[in-house]
Amino acid sequence: MLGASALAALTACGDSSKFISYSGPQVTQIQVFKGKRMMYLLHGDEVLESYKIALGGDPIGPKQFEGDGKTPEGLYYINRRNPNSAYYLSIGISYPNPQQVAFATEQGKKAGGDIFIHGRDGKNKGRGRDWTAGCIAVKDKEVREIYAMVRDGTPIFIFP
Repeated sequence: MLGASALAALTACGDSSKFISYSGPQVTQIQVFKGKRMMYLLHGDEVLESYKIALGGDPIGPKQFEGDGKTPEGLYYINRRNPNSAYYLSIGISYPNPQQVAFATEQGKKAGGDIFIHGRDGKNKGRGRDWTAGCIAVKDKEVREIYAMVRDGTPIFIFP
């Protein structure tokens, strides 16, 4: 987990601020384990932080089509940020890749998109454990940390 100095840097701006700073080790990859509902931020093989997560409403199996309620599986990259997210803060995941688009098109469907790691912003109240449209959700306080710690281009491995 985070060292005392890195944690202090995360909380230096206070809990009331949506944006915080981070000066600890670089996050070199994210690992998501859908079956365990856990996400890990790593520097090399060291776990910096771990989070309990919520997934798409029908999370078993890989995402293939828009509206299927599944969270993607495979290797992707963090490719964008949304500071004005309807879900507090969000960072984008590079789903779909060209092969996924081609497969969906062959089936006469769309692959979907707009897959993010995001907060809750009160959106999951009473909706059960998995409630997103295919995204990975954490608590708002946690997405503030993730938003500060993770840079665009970071690989994210999503496992079943």
